[in-house]
Amino acid sequence: QVQLVESGGGLVQPGGSLRLSCVASKRTFHGYNIGWFRQTPGKEREFVAAIRRSDSSTLYADSVKGRFTISRDNPERTAYLQMNNLNADDTAVYHCAASTAIWLTTTPSTYAYWGQGTQVTVSS
Repeated sequence: QVQLVESGGGLVQPGGSLRLSCVASKRTFHGYNIGWFRQTPGKEREFVAAIRRSDSSTLYADSVKGRFTISRDNPERTAYLQMNNLNADDTAVYHCAASTAIWLTTTPSTYAYWGQGTQVTVSS
């Protein structure tokens, strides 16, 4: 089992940037695909981005493509989500998640481990 802890959320003005971090408890972090999801009250958890364990290939939701960048540092057991040009629609609780699937997936049920989330609020 792996535990995930997110950080880096906060309040930012439209057009601003934030970098979220996701630190894993296990040295086998390199063996997991990492995904970022976000959720607002009353809505389903929404896929944002994912990075593959084997080759660090990436996948993005259309709504964040070109603005968000996912990356990982395996020795530090950390994944990042760099978010630029934020807008009000990006306001949500952001969760990172870990999966042992062979391919990158966008479905929350394919991720076995989840962090508690970090709040991102975009407002002037």
